[in-house]
Amino acid sequence: MMMMKTCYFMTLLLALAVAAGAQEHKGKGEHRTVTDILQHTVSNLESEFVPAAEAMPEDKYGFAPTNGEFKGVRTFAQQIKHVAAVNYELAAAILQEKPPVDVGDETGPTNITSKADILNYLKDSFLYVHKAIATINEKNLVVPVKSPFGEGSVSRLGLATSVSSHGFDHYGQMVEYLRMNGIIPPASR
Repeated sequence: MMMMKTCYFMTLLLALAVAAGAQEHKGKGEHRTVTDILQHTVSNLESEFVPAAEAMPEDKYGFAPTNGEFKGVRTFAQQIKHVAAVNYELAAAILQEKPPVDVGDETGPTNITSKADILNYLKDSFLYVHKAIATINEKNLVVPVKSPFGEGSVSRLGLATSVSSHGFDHYGQMVEYLRMNGIIPPASR
């Protein structure tokens, strides 16, 4: 529980730092709302994650490292589906509803296997996240909502910032997978 509280505290600090930085980039007299800042944060993830997912050839979507301590790690496709499934869970919690699609215990639907279908699932998850974040405002930002990951409650701010922190964690893994296959990630070109 202490680790979870520390994680949320760090996420809040990160969000505040992002918010402060985002305010500096606006012109004089312009004010960004919490919604604007959170949407921008998710868009940053989306603009790197989706092109990385698109960069891997379909015949390599089943790739997972095997050299070293990689036993049981997710394949490239499983990384993408996992992030999309968690996106749906986080967004649904913000909206206080059930995810509109199968999240498969955070693995995504088992029937989605082609690159095109996986990419659609991913892109649709980002659309749903943007829809959820559009409902966040200064009044409900820190109002507790039910956690999608067990008992307890969390804030919408914590859920919204978790989209990026979780997504970038897996993005880093995907970059390694791309490089192991001789592909330079689009953000590094």
